[in-house]
Amino acid sequence: MTAIGQDTLGTRDTLKVGGKDIAYYSLKKAAARLGDVSRLPFSMKVLLENLLRFEDGVTVTVEDIQAIVDWQKDRRSEREIQYRPARVLMQDFTGVPCVVDLAAMRDAMNNLGADASKINPQVPVHLVIDHSVMVDEFGTPQAFEDNVELEYQRNMERYDFLKWGSKSLNNFKVVPPGTGICHQVNLENIAQAVWSSVDADGNIVAYPDTCVGTDSHTTMINGLGVLGWGVGGIEAEAAMLGQPVSMLIPEVVGFKLTGTLGEGITATDLVLTATQMLRAKGVVGRFVEYFGPGLASLSLADRATLANMAPEYGATCGFFGIDDKTLDYMRLTGRSEENIALVEAYAKEQGFWLDASVDPVFTDILELDMSTVVPSLAGPKRPQDKVILTQVDNVFNADLEKLYKKAAPARVAVEGRTHDIGDGDVVIAAITSCTNTSNPGVLVAAGLVAKKAVEKGLKPKPWVKTSLAPGSQVVTDYLEKAGLQSYLDQVGFNLVGYGCTTCIGNSGPLAEPISKAINGNDIVAASVLSGNRNFEGRVSPDVRANFLASPPLVVAYALKGTVTTDFVATPIGQGSDGQDVYLKDIWPTNDEVRSVMDGALTRNMFESRYATVFTGDARWQAINVTGSDTYSWRAGSTYVANPPYFEGLTMTPAPVTDIVDAKPLAIFGDSITTDHISPAGSIKASSPAGKWLSEHQVAQADFNSYGARRGHHEVMMRGTFANIRIKNLMLDGVEGGMTRYEGEIMPIYDAAMKHKADGTPLVVIGGKEYGTGSSRDWAAKGTNLLGVRSVIVESFERIHRSNLVGMGVLPLQFKDGQNKDTLGLTGDETFTITGVAGLKPRQDVDVKVTRADGSTFTFTALCRIDTVNELDYFLNGGILQYVLRKLAA
Repeated sequence: MTAIGQDTLGTRDTLKVGGKDIAYYSLKKAAARLGDVSRLPFSMKVLLENLLRFEDGVTVTVEDIQAIVDWQKDRRSEREIQYRPARVLMQDFTGVPCVVDLAAMRDAMNNLGADASKINPQVPVHLVIDHSVMVDEFGTPQAFEDNVELEYQRNMERYDFLKWGSKSLNNFKVVPPGTGICHQVNLENIAQAVWSSVDADGNIVAYPDTCVGTDSHTTMINGLGVLGWGVGGIEAEAAMLGQPVSMLIPEVVGFKLTGTLGEGITATDLVLTATQMLRAKGVVGRFVEYFGPGLASLSLADRATLANMAPEYGATCGFFGIDDKTLDYMRLTGRSEENIALVEAYAKEQGFWLDASVDPVFTDILELDMSTVVPSLAGPKRPQDKVILTQVDNVFNADLEKLYKKAAPARVAVEGRTHDIGDGDVVIAAITSCTNTSNPGVLVAAGLVAKKAVEKGLKPKPWVKTSLAPGSQVVTDYLEKAGLQSYLDQVGFNLVGYGCTTCIGNSGPLAEPISKAINGNDIVAASVLSGNRNFEGRVSPDVRANFLASPPLVVAYALKGTVTTDFVATPIGQGSDGQDVYLKDIWPTNDEVRSVMDGALTRNMFESRYATVFTGDARWQAINVTGSDTYSWRAGSTYVANPPYFEGLTMTPAPVTDIVDAKPLAIFGDSITTDHISPAGSIKASSPAGKWLSEHQVAQADFNSYGARRGHHEVMMRGTFANIRIKNLMLDGVEGGMTRYEGEIMPIYDAAMKHKADGTPLVVIGGKEYGTGSSRDWAAKGTNLLGVRSVIVESFERIHRSNLVGMGVLPLQFKDGQNKDTLGLTGDETFTITGVAGLKPRQDVDVKVTRADGSTFTFTALCRIDTVNELDYFLNGGILQYVLRKLAA
């Protein structure tokens, strides 16, 4: 997006690069007028440039720009700014509902008598289909082809729809299935570090590459000096349609890295250590920026690994400046020399270039000596719960006794198999996720572990489901060139797909006898994956303990097959010579890893693979779709449907009404994640969604996953709050998406529809960290469609709070140490919230509670509509309605 502002401060200037005149907005010129900015954090300089470029006296004022400069005094600010990212990144699970909404908005524009073709992305949008492939087949040379074939069979309707979008919408490109994970494709190909475009006068304008994405791990791109973070699909649609992202000027926490990683220590060990430190510090809603002399020893891929897990440590982003490592990576991955020259010239001119002698000013600082990092995992339920490798068995065994009431691990026979299975057995070992598969260092290390294991005669345990799902096709190229893929194949890590797979819950079914043994005997099985999320119920419904680990450790755990014994002090297994083999016997040295990488990775691999990134395979090319102004919705489709958000929409929004005598749909404890709220994973036949699909003649074998059906509101609203591990405290000890309606226990969806028929508004009550996790827009959309008018909790995670506002749901926060427990809320109360139409951002709101016996009391909550823009969205019934009315006008 090029400049739309009036440049009151006169900061537009010209930079000569490669014989071309490039326009840009000079931070030096701004500093001459407003004050020194040389020690602003790099991420804040990106925001400053953005405001300079879009300053128009209305959405962005000179006072907004001055506020960024003045931030240095207190290193925090209460000022709201309007930020416009250069582009939007999507994956298909979140992208399909976005395109559904755009298609629905085109219909709504027609209904309002306006021009439907106005509904188009105003900035470049890239959608990468990476969330649909599942690990049905594994451990065979045919696994990849078989899984892709199944993926197309299940998802053809969605892919047909997305291809329509690519042909009908301007500024919208689709990366077909079987190519890679959106964040790795972004890192290796789409991102440019410095973006440029041509303005209305034909001038080339350069500016920092920035993006928002409909996936929380969009933050990975900060490793390349690109400011990016995850937003809900709702916010992303607004950004696509030219609306600014409304935000408070953030606090920035500096994370100083010193020293170097020790022998045998991986980037995964580093990121799990940093995640634990930052989560303990508390960085929700803040930027994190890495600095210090230790940066020089980290590869660009290592930096991307640290940036990727910002959602796990709770930050908006984890940013890195630009240096020679950035340029080297861009050169390796096939970026043009012209682009690389622009990045270097622009970064040095604008003060984005890393200088080890100058430390920026920060709101707060943490420091880590990287030489102190030790081999680590995280788990068994949260990514911030780092466990030192030698303590994994102790942690699991303690949990087994404390949480699962078992004195010692039990073992049971597996029907039709020659082996048994027990508590703590690793039934899934998956090399998965952009976090690690974007990093050649840890993948080469995994290949070397496999090689050494094969040479020793080790094999994976027969109960382990093994899989390798890289984030780009280049990974296959360098593993094959290094001669390592054949060894990975021999220990079960055959290629199963290029996509997120196990990390997002697409681990596929376990073998029926193993699943039956686990569920029939209350076995607490484990998984070890190189992912970024391990919430209970996410990886597999059969697995309760999930550990995040580096790819080489994933291979090693597949060989050992259990988390119940010391991984270092006891053998991994017995070699073909009958001798015990320990982890140290198969672990590669840093020099071995470096040597293989130097010989295996080439620029040509990236250029070759990405030359056809939008082409797709023969299956994609065979999808025959014609572009059109509006989409022809398929009658009876169970994948894609016109949502009800715009039914009866008029140019003037209806007044927002008070919330009177609302009943609680559910009361939850702490750390309710968007995985708990949003439909995810497999669809059970007995669930409301499963029953609906059966009623629409869909066989259970064809149910697919909730993620694949995110384009259909009837499926998704039935799966909201339906997670198998969610606990509604209105019920005593019951797990799963259940609640009470007039004394009867029933699924949350069924109760919500009964309340709707009664004309009763609903509220949801929760604890701390409500909405932690992925940027799932359906967590907010489903909440809205169930009839929930307000969510009242102790604290919100950033993205979900914003999404609730974007769907017209009022977020309220308990004050002064109050919560559901101190107020004695049981679910038998009614709640009345008045003055809703006259709300102001962050004002106090009185909530009147009437108990079952008729007694009443009132508590004060904080309105978490944080900005004036958000208030406009809320009063319009949601952000899409606001944008639609604005465009139609």
